[in-house]
Amino acid sequence: MNKKLFLGIALIVLFTIFGVLNFRKALTPYVSYREARSGGSVQVIGTLVKGSSTYVVDEQTLYFSMKERDAQDTIKVAYRGRRPVNFEEATSIVAIGSYDGRVFQARKLLVKCPSKYQGTETQREYGEAR
Repeated sequence: MNKKLFLGIALIVLFTIFGVLNFRKALTPYVSYREARSGGSVQVIGTLVKGSSTYVVDEQTLYFSMKERDAQDTIKVAYRGRRPVNFEEATSIVAIGSYDGRVFQARKLLVKCPSKYQGTETQREYGEAR
């Protein structure tokens, strides 16, 4: 009975360690552009530099520059895949990937566009009771 209990506990501990290690590998932290240039898989957030985007159809690659929200630093990004809908109107972009020494190679893009309901609030005018 003690051997089975010991074996069960050992398996639980091993699976827990395995799960924690794999979970840590899957995490991609948000970092500054400066930190992103030092390597590793990370997430960077910013806004599109207007007029900087180019989509090369033959390569199916989107090239653009992003500007950090609070700083003046910019980073060039290359994303292989379909161009996101309403990309030029994006209010925020998250790029997940790594820096290859000259450009940030994004594996995934998360694009936040303005709401189609933004600015459509109507004011109700109430007449005075007579």
